[in-house]
Amino acid sequence: MNAHASPVFPRAGVLAIVRRDSDFLLVRRSNPPDAGLWGFPGGKVEGGETFFHAAERELMEETALSAQATSLIDVFDSVHYAPDGTLAFHYLILAVLCTEPQPALGTPIAGDDAQEVRWFSYDAIRKLGPQASERLFYIAQAVMQAHTQE
Repeated sequence: MNAHASPVFPRAGVLAIVRRDSDFLLVRRSNPPDAGLWGFPGGKVEGGETFFHAAERELMEETALSAQATSLIDVFDSVHYAPDGTLAFHYLILAVLCTEPQPALGTPIAGDDAQEVRWFSYDAIRKLGPQASERLFYIAQAVMQAHTQE
């Protein structure tokens, strides 16, 4: 690290995982690091905010849908480096299952840093390939397995 670079500390981020019947709500990201890729709505946890509240807020900002955060599905690191090898950023990502009120209300509308928002079946998620954010398939699979065990 050079004398002018400030240290990069891990920050917290959230993903809001919403299912409607057998479909998952995904957004196509506008901003790096996943610009142009499909993934779960999400973003930074703000100071003083619980990660459940952050998931609910990010969901509303990116999709205009309201849902209640109910459980933690996964936690993983998102570490990215600049071309010169220095640490660009490090996020600890918390994937949070969110449940819509029943009956489900509203149609999703892309907002904030989401270019597009759509419902995807599990099979459609599997077919996204390089158009999918890191861990998208893994998280969707974990949610599917958890619901078949209930």
